[in-house]
Amino acid sequence: MSTVQELYNKVSENVSKVIVGKKDVTDLLLIALISGGHVLLEDIPGTGKTKLVKTLAASVNCTSKRIQFTPDLLPSDITGVRYFNMKSSEFEFLPGPVFSNILLADEINRATPKTQAGLLECMEEKQATIDGTTYALRPPFMVIATQNPVENMGVFPLPEAQLDRFLFKTSMGYPTPEETVEILMRFGSDDPLETLKPVTNAQEILKARDELDKVFVHPDVCAYITRLTEATKKAEGVVLGISPRGALSLQKAAKGFAAISGRDYVIPDDVKKAAFPVLCHRLILSNSARVRKGSDVKIIEEILKTVSVPTESQIFSSKK
Repeated sequence: MSTVQELYNKVSENVSKVIVGKKDVTDLLLIALISGGHVLLEDIPGTGKTKLVKTLAASVNCTSKRIQFTPDLLPSDITGVRYFNMKSSEFEFLPGPVFSNILLADEINRATPKTQAGLLECMEEKQATIDGTTYALRPPFMVIATQNPVENMGVFPLPEAQLDRFLFKTSMGYPTPEETVEILMRFGSDDPLETLKPVTNAQEILKARDELDKVFVHPDVCAYITRLTEATKKAEGVVLGISPRGALSLQKAAKGFAAISGRDYVIPDDVKKAAFPVLCHRLILSNSARVRKGSDVKIIEEILKTVSVPTESQIFSSKK
């Protein structure tokens, strides 16, 4: 996994020149970038969500666009429009911001459901259909969306179908006192993001993606992933458990954690690392469980404790 590790190391180091701490969140973004997934960052204002995404985009020599979601935003503002060119007397296509490699969907829950749905085809099928014509999105394509969970006025919660399109859902969290001091010193006079240089490009990302696809997943690990997802369907407080797409996402994320660790095979610990950011937002909870903060995390914690884990000796023996 030399290509994946090299890409991970240099981008992670470049991001750390701007972002203080938050290595776990940066790891999720990089795994999603390499594997072709999307990320939802949910946290209160001022924790650095947009700054982190812009730093990642600046570290990659690819096209990046930002959409500030508002209630009056239309689907065509995202995907693009066909317009009649008076000079040529022909209809022409004007691409929207979705035709980029890294798309920042800022405050995605401020847009109406119709506009949010404009991203569904783009995120899942890597294409956009405008006026009956389908346009392919050039790889790599990644959506990083942010939302504020504490506001309930003028927002439209993402439907389960769209949440399921995100490989990871995570949050920045407050920095430690030591990290806050470092932030104050680092951003006191200048913004290091303004001078940040890219350290990789689209070709290297696609090469790392090809290498990631070769990560070996033992049948016992596949069975472990299946037992975890099946357990969510029987867990107390869960109305609908994890779908096959969720199981595939868990496997994809586990392969990412293995690759950035330098391994070409997945171990159960990789699955456990990926479980929370992959599974929690995919659980559809009952009303009583939904009102209790952290119910989704507690459910996954309990499942990880109770579901039997395959031994690593089986995996190692298979590799030999």
